[in-house]
Amino acid sequence: MKIRDVISQIETIAPLAFQESYDNSGLCVGSPAGEVNGILITLDVTEEVIEEAIRKKADLIISHHPLIFQGLKRITGNTPQERCVIKAIRHGIAVYCAHTNMDNVIHQGVNEALAAKIGLSSCRVLVPLRGHLCKLVTFVPHAYAETVRNALFEAGAGQIGNYDCCSYNLQGEGTFRAGENTHPFTGQQGTLHREPETRIEVILPRHLQSSVLHALLKVHPYEEPAYDIYLLENPHPWAGAGVIGEFLSPLDESSFLNHVKKVTGVPVLRHSPCTGKMIKKVALCGGSGGFLISEALRAGADAFVTADLKYHQFQEGDGVILLVDAGHYETEQFVKEVFYSLITKKIPNFAVHLSEVETNPVKYK
Repeated sequence: MKIRDVISQIETIAPLAFQESYDNSGLCVGSPAGEVNGILITLDVTEEVIEEAIRKKADLIISHHPLIFQGLKRITGNTPQERCVIKAIRHGIAVYCAHTNMDNVIHQGVNEALAAKIGLSSCRVLVPLRGHLCKLVTFVPHAYAETVRNALFEAGAGQIGNYDCCSYNLQGEGTFRAGENTHPFTGQQGTLHREPETRIEVILPRHLQSSVLHALLKVHPYEEPAYDIYLLENPHPWAGAGVIGEFLSPLDESSFLNHVKKVTGVPVLRHSPCTGKMIKKVALCGGSGGFLISEALRAGADAFVTADLKYHQFQEGDGVILLVDAGHYETEQFVKEVFYSLITKKIPNFAVHLSEVETNPVKYK
């Protein structure tokens, strides 16, 4: 088993294209071509986690938080981060991190895992990503339209929300004149040719553009197919920041706070003043989500569960929404189970371990 094979399973659900510009998700240490015989899953990479990987003979660590977040200017062993890098390399351990790309996908992501634990249903993205979709338009002889469409669908184009194989087709006429050194599929060199053609339009994620184009060029009968690519500002149906969902039955604020505390295991909750409302619609963002308070308000949420809220951010609830800080580690911890479930289902009969090391740097008394 190659490291790249494991990575491809993760990036199928959480493409690196979805990570934030400041992030450093991906393979931090090691080669994609390296062999992997055991995997250790953790939220953070610490020296204790590296030691655990050595004991368990895991040569790939999968972490949510990046080991290398900002560029390292030197590796001297003077910091915990540098010592982790040195020890990982010395013992042949690769380190892969899926951070904000896992935050920004609703299916099998950080926020869906938290929403499931809390018990929310009918979840959707709170703030969808924009600029991550494009439209491909191509033109093909009628007899080859089905072949081209199927190839585009197989490569990942044509999905809109919960629908797949989506396309728009329009019949028309194309013209061309083949020049010297050409081998036209139809028509003759030097003669203007008119060909009945089908115009095919499909939407696709931008990160799949090269693979979809490869599929198009592989099956299109023309030696120089015509195609257009348009960038779209449409909201992404399943990628973005935060989620919002609902309880089947509303809870009073005290019961809701106790429920969140029990689910996350956080010893102490920080929250804004209670509003006196029943809690039914809940927005959440695992990890630091204070930037989404206004969006949670706009979406009509009764409560917003996140972490790392600052003093003045608690005032933004304005008596309308209950703001709950349930801890950074505590709201993201369930992503470890997501990694474990994904890998064990896709790669059965393989040594995959959940780290037993407590990596939460925040302690309570």
